[in-house]
This record gives sequence, C-alpha cells and structure tokens, in this order.
Amino acid sequence: MKALTNNFYKPVFVIVLLLFASCGSMQNTEDDLRSDATDARNEIRQNHTNAAEMLDNSAGYAIFPNVGKGAYVIGGASGNGVVYQGNNIIGYADLKQVDIGLQAGGKAFIEVLFFETDADLERFKEGDYELSANASAVILDKGASRDIDFQDGVAVVTIPKGGAMAGVSVGGQRFSFQPR
Repeated sequence: MKALTNNFYKPVFVIVLLLFASCGSMQNTEDDLRSDATDARNEIRQNHTNAAEMLDNSAGYAIFPNVGKGAYVIGGASGNGVVYQGNNIIGYADLKQVDIGLQAGGKAFIEVLFFETDADLERFKEGDYELSANASAVILDKGASRDIDFQDGVAVVTIPKGGAMAGVSVGGQRFSFQPR
C-alpha cells in the first residue's frame, strides 16, 4: 500500500512544483511580452494564411506567444498574452488551465483567441473569461491550411512550438484581462 501511495503522490508533487515554478520569477517584462507577441503575429502572417486573414477581419484577438503545458494525469498550462483591437494593443491577459485525464508529457505552443464581434471582445475584457471544456482549437502546422470557425463568438488557434504530449484531457481555460 505504501508503494501505491508514493507512486501516486510523487508525480502530483512534481507537477505542482513545476506549476509554481513557472508562475514565479521568470515572468516576462511588458517589452518582452510585446516582442514575443509581435514575433508570433509575424509567424502567423508568414506561415498561416487563414489565421492571418482573421488577424485583419476579427473584432480583436489575444496572442499568447509562450504557453507551457505539462501533465501527468493532472495537468496545467499557463501563459501571458497581448490583447489587440484592430492592430492596437489594448491590454494584457493571463491564461491558466488545470485539467485531469489520461495524459502525460509537456509542450509549448502559441495560442490565439479571435473574437468575432466587438461584444465578444467586450465579454473577454470584463476580466474573468472562461473557455468551456468542450471548446475546440484548430491546431496549425506549417504549410497546412485549416478552416477556422467561430464557436460562441471565439475561434481558438494553437501553433506547436515544441515538446511532446500524449493523452486525452478534460478541462477549460480561464483568462484574466488587464487594460493597458
């Protein structure tokens, strides 16, 4: 029984430790975050035609250029982002996710939320925005074109940066917004 208890608590302890470490002193400065978001936006414009059109045609968007996710049964993800209306920065946002399910590994990715209307963007700006567990994201790979559709006023796109993760998880993302 003792071996079973240790086998369960060790991975949970490691994940909690990693989550707390990722939220600490390695926070981006505002300039670093804006620079990373600009780089991510340039990558989208150069390599992902459908998403590039949405940068120009949506009411606004939030770019999270460095989202990290790790999991061993219990998982978590976090990232900081820049929120745009048109091509103007209107604020900053934080992404947090905790989920549970059959999953293991870690990965880094860019995540972009596109808002269909001004009302959808305003809902996000109210501060405590949440994507439900059944929200789906379009995963973009270089050279591949995928349809991007709005669901409840939001379209979510992710672009892998690195890492490997296997499994299925259930969980939603929560966002906070800070005006510029």
